[in-house]
Amino acid sequence: MKRTIVLITAAALSFMVSCSDDDSAANDGVQLQAHDDNKMMDTMHGMMDAMAAMEMTHDPDVDFAAMMIMHHQGAIAMANLELQEGSNAAMKSMAQAIITEQQQEIQELQAILSGLAVDDMDMEFMEEQMMGMDKMDAMADQQMITGDIDNDFASLMIIHHQAAIDSASSYLHHGNNTELMAMATAIVEMQSQEIIEMSNWLIANKR
Repeated sequence: MKRTIVLITAAALSFMVSCSDDDSAANDGVQLQAHDDNKMMDTMHGMMDAMAAMEMTHDPDVDFAAMMIMHHQGAIAMANLELQEGSNAAMKSMAQAIITEQQQEIQELQAILSGLAVDDMDMEFMEEQMMGMDKMDAMADQQMITGDIDNDFASLMIIHHQAAIDSASSYLHHGNNTELMAMATAIVEMQSQEIIEMSNWLIANKR
């Protein structure tokens, strides 16, 4: 049975901490780094490339599970980079929490996926997923990044989490698997809270 939820997205929080022009950044004394030179951005792009290369079945249950596994793997890679090179205790603690929770969810998703068969085709769901990936890509491309691992981890993880929320919300409109719908609901709730925490950290630590 399909359900509909009402979601207030957290995207606006991202813009609070990421959307300003180069002149404003210069006036604040922020030193920006080219995206091609940024380790956190490179890690995030690796996840985007893997998801873009995935062969879709057009079955919401199968594709949501498979895409979310890749999405979680990207978050874990970014969090590992934060643990390796970050210096802020709060961000390192959040990175470890993300690794722990998303490794567990990957195991659950893999178990569910192994028992699924392609038995549905929903092109509207596919269109929403593709739009979500394009949105994440566009938001990452306009993001101001500094080369400070802690700052860039928080800034880019907000975008990463928002993409997961959008994907999970779309699945809740189109999916049929009870276990996946419960996981999608948990993703929306947990990652919305983490976006708030990271946004608050960025505001408190604005340079």
